[in-house]
Amino acid sequence: MKHRMSSEFIYQLFALLIAVIVVHAVYVGAVRPSADAQIRQQMELQATGADYVPDRSLAVVIRDFEQEACFILLIWALAIMGYKGRRTMAEQRLLDRRLLDIPEGTSVLPQDAREYSRSLEALPDDEQDFLLPRTLLSSLQRFATTGSIQAVSDTIKESCEIESDRLDSELSMVRYIAWAIPSIGFIGTVRGIGDALGQAYKAVEGDISGVTVSLGVAFNSTFVALVLSIVIMFCLHQLQLSQERLVLDAQRYADKRLLRFLVAH
Repeated sequence: MKHRMSSEFIYQLFALLIAVIVVHAVYVGAVRPSADAQIRQQMELQATGADYVPDRSLAVVIRDFEQEACFILLIWALAIMGYKGRRTMAEQRLLDRRLLDIPEGTSVLPQDAREYSRSLEALPDDEQDFLLPRTLLSSLQRFATTGSIQAVSDTIKESCEIESDRLDSELSMVRYIAWAIPSIGFIGTVRGIGDALGQAYKAVEGDISGVTVSLGVAFNSTFVALVLSIVIMFCLHQLQLSQERLVLDAQRYADKRLLRFLVAH
């Protein structure tokens, strides 16, 4: 468990680093040069007094530093959820395997628990760390110790509840990112409005180009942040749904494949 947590931390760290490098490279190489060229062209047309409708291209909408930070956080959150989703899918595949070979009609006594535990202990180390093998193994060990079916039932329930709480707590970073992205967007809004107010004297003199650019920063950053937060919350909801199904299916598997075969002293 500790090894998995450390490897997951390293993965998240490298995912953040790669997201920063990739997004910043795209912004420096493509987004900002294209957006700056379009903004200069619009300002020149405004200066000539020509009658035109400003073009709100994607590059102009996402050009600012707040949007760049939002995209970095988006990719980081998707990487974290992808890692956890891949593990959840691997655990779900175990539900299709017969981890305990208990023939129908067989009665499992406390002294038989050790024999049935061997098939679980023979699994690879990474699979032994999954929810289903851990739950089955701890249940057999409890049955061998206590000989109580109720104790086994409580063990199955407690193992699944603890796993559910752990999975929920491990998504705290994704929830923080989903909260942070709109906050960054609002920071861009405040910055843009502040810049626009700082150039109000130019608008009085007839030059409104600086004000319009600053207001564009204000509203574009909030727009992009809200859209990205919707994407993250949708993916987070799907991940949580699959994890909840995993826990419920694991509990149902243990009841069907183990608990109903147990016979107390």
